[in-house]
Amino acid sequence: MATKFTKETYLYWYELMQLIRQFELMAEEKYKMEGKIRGFFHAYIGQEAIAAGCMTATRPEDLFITAYRDHGLAIAKGISVNSCMAELYGKATGCAKGKGGSMHFFGKKENFYGGHGIVGAQIGTGAGLAFAEQYRGTDNVCLTYFGDGAARQGMLHETFNLAMTWKLPVIFICENNNYAMGTSIQRTSNIVDIYKLADAYEMPADVIDGMSTEAVHEGVTRAVKRAREGGGPTLLEIKTYRYKGHSISDPQKYRTKEEVEEYKGKDPISSLLKTLYDNNMATEEEIKAINERVDIAVTECVKFAEESPWPDDSEVLKDVYVDQNYPFITD
Repeated sequence: MATKFTKETYLYWYELMQLIRQFELMAEEKYKMEGKIRGFFHAYIGQEAIAAGCMTATRPEDLFITAYRDHGLAIAKGISVNSCMAELYGKATGCAKGKGGSMHFFGKKENFYGGHGIVGAQIGTGAGLAFAEQYRGTDNVCLTYFGDGAARQGMLHETFNLAMTWKLPVIFICENNNYAMGTSIQRTSNIVDIYKLADAYEMPADVIDGMSTEAVHEGVTRAVKRAREGGGPTLLEIKTYRYKGHSISDPQKYRTKEEVEEYKGKDPISSLLKTLYDNNMATEEEIKAINERVDIAVTECVKFAEESPWPDDSEVLKDVYVDQNYPFITD
């Protein structure tokens, strides 16, 4: 089977997806087995192809904003696994100084704007980030991620209206993993094809296979090109699947084990690895070397988190309020 992408691209995708997967599995162990991570924990396992495909379809200057299932996208955008694990531990060296936890990762220099715990709130904020880029005259775009549950929020419709009116450079990405918090799409709306929500605003829309890194890259590339050229927003419904529950503590009684296993048969990492082998684009030694690098990084990030200090009490009110004289708009 011929491939559309280079060996380097496939190896980049593979290593990034493996890093996200192994980070999440290690964090789950520290949460469930050792109790070193507390609070809510929403794993990205199964959805890694979205993060990887979006990275090769965008530039570092482009902005990402998402909901509380944020670890994978944060790692993809360049926030170190050390900083991410430290944040899960609540340590001062975390990407949000230990104040955000699992649901509120943040990285200004990486152009990663969260991590948001309020369902659908990031949809409006993402459009605001896109407006800021438009106002400054850049050609940067903002990828705004949300789940199928958030697609039922009023914020989405208000934001779609303004985004189309002002032709904002924003890509709305619905990571449709079928169950929101635990209720299937079929039980929440007469419209089960989320991409059709764009029709009311005459917004371009597309449906993408979220288990295929290639498909994600191609779909996001088209939407980003349109936004950079002044064509405004796009809604992408990326169909994916989470192998774990809504959160790690979710008993998942709303779906069968057989269904989960069926989706695991479409695993994005395994599928990409098969493509590499089938096309003689990687040897077992090369893949082994990547896996070893990932294992070392994940092991070291735990050590970093455990040895990092707790935030000082003096930090409790810092970064909460902004000085009224702060220059919000600068030349």
